[in-house]
Amino acid sequence: MKIKELLPVLEEMAPLAYAEDFDNVGLLVGNKEQVVTGILVCHDALESVIDEAIAKNCNLVVCFHPILFTGLKKITGSTYVERVVMKAIQHQIAIYAVHTALDNHHEGVNRIFCSALGLENCNILIPKTKFITKMVVYTPTDQAEKLREALFAAGAGNIGNYERCSFNTVGIGTFKGNAKSKPVLGSPESFIEVEETKIDVVFEKHLKQAVLQALFETHVYEEVAYELYELENTHQNIGLGMMGTLPKPMAEQDFLLHVKQAMQTPLIRHTEFRNKPIQKVAVLGGAGSFAIKNAIQAGADAFLTADLKYHNFYEAENQLLLADIGHYESERYTKNYIVDFLRKKILSFAIILSEANTNPVKYL
Repeated sequence: MKIKELLPVLEEMAPLAYAEDFDNVGLLVGNKEQVVTGILVCHDALESVIDEAIAKNCNLVVCFHPILFTGLKKITGSTYVERVVMKAIQHQIAIYAVHTALDNHHEGVNRIFCSALGLENCNILIPKTKFITKMVVYTPTDQAEKLREALFAAGAGNIGNYERCSFNTVGIGTFKGNAKSKPVLGSPESFIEVEETKIDVVFEKHLKQAVLQALFETHVYEEVAYELYELENTHQNIGLGMMGTLPKPMAEQDFLLHVKQAMQTPLIRHTEFRNKPIQKVAVLGGAGSFAIKNAIQAGADAFLTADLKYHNFYEAENQLLLADIGHYESERYTKNYIVDFLRKKILSFAIILSEANTNPVKYL
């Protein structure tokens, strides 16, 4: 199996279109035509991980954090990033990163975080906006069902927990072709009136090409009339952070001890206790100071994230318990999820969980 044949599986797990604009995800190093001998899954693709891949005959490293965030102007081995890229190229090892593509996925990083804590009834904390496109198209009524089915098969018509969604209006369409036209109905230069169905469907914006291809391949008209609109609606199943509820309320100290054990973190920095029980919990794996206000607005009793600075703790405004549990710790089970997903999808070669602990932060 070649790398290019694996890309659809990796994108099924973490669609690249879900990633934030600042991010660098997908195939970062390597040739798509290369035959895969094995996959090593890690949190960070450091030099030690590349050495592990070499030792275990894995020529594809799937990592959570991208080793390349910005362009390299030179590759001399003077930085840890350059050394990783050099060694990967020398040993023909490809590197693929998922990062915020998996952060934003409903079953991704923050769902994993919630599951580790035992949270229930989880929903996206900051749903993605401007990610939904609406299509309006007109077709002869006797062709409407066939066209709808083609659009649904291409991914259109999915709204939250529902699929095959559309709105249909029947009316009269008119047209008159010129001498060069090849109309399906009537003849060139004749005025035609026909019963048409107007079909409205929505789809995630990255499916645009597939939906349009289905439209053009299925529609019977020589000239297809359609409209596309970017919607302001939020996407409830894509976005950053997540909020859920504990089965039973917990005292603040007991809750943090629970977090400490569940996330295997030796240290938690937190705001002053409010002497109020914790049940509604917001989480955001990795650096999440930007979401403090969102957690407050959502009515969370506690917000767990990482990389908080001194003044971020003031932003809690005594309205919730704010806690920094560590960047690596908040994402620690992500690589396990990736391994489990890939093992279910790929049976032709080994999917190996890296043994390397790539957390750069140590505690005394």
